[in-house]
Amino acid sequence: MTLNDVDLYLSQAGEEVLLMYGIKLDDVRKKMPVYRDKTASTPPVGLFYKDYYHTFVMAPVTSNTVAKCVLGIADSLVTNLYSQAGKCRVPSIVYPCDIAPEMETTAPSGKVMVYPRKIDLEGTDKLRSFEYTTVVESVDDLIITVKERLKSLT
Repeated sequence: MTLNDVDLYLSQAGEEVLLMYGIKLDDVRKKMPVYRDKTASTPPVGLFYKDYYHTFVMAPVTSNTVAKCVLGIADSLVTNLYSQAGKCRVPSIVYPCDIAPEMETTAPSGKVMVYPRKIDLEGTDKLRSFEYTTVVESVDDLIITVKERLKSLT
């Protein structure tokens, strides 16, 4: 799926993961604006208050970030964006990494099995109950949900 008019907000960890998968940040920047997590106050979140964004997509999301979101901790660019989107009633679509007790995932070296902890799965379940939040469980589900969201805007 290719989307137009997308801004990418990238954490330091996100940039590291892109590199592990052979994706160069300069190549991404040719396709869309990229905002990095380098400021203390994360000024880009103010764009939610100006109706600049209609949807916030957070994907993929680590169990650490899910836990922070569930507790209302907004101490990074990503968690602050999620918090401000909710405060501005901007729907969020979230794709957590930890969605099942046993999962096959794609690592840079190939497919591996992971076994999320009970606390990680509980965080994902709690996030499902948050207002203005839709939790998806696969890339295909993410694509379908984004398409449905875009269709609802027209």
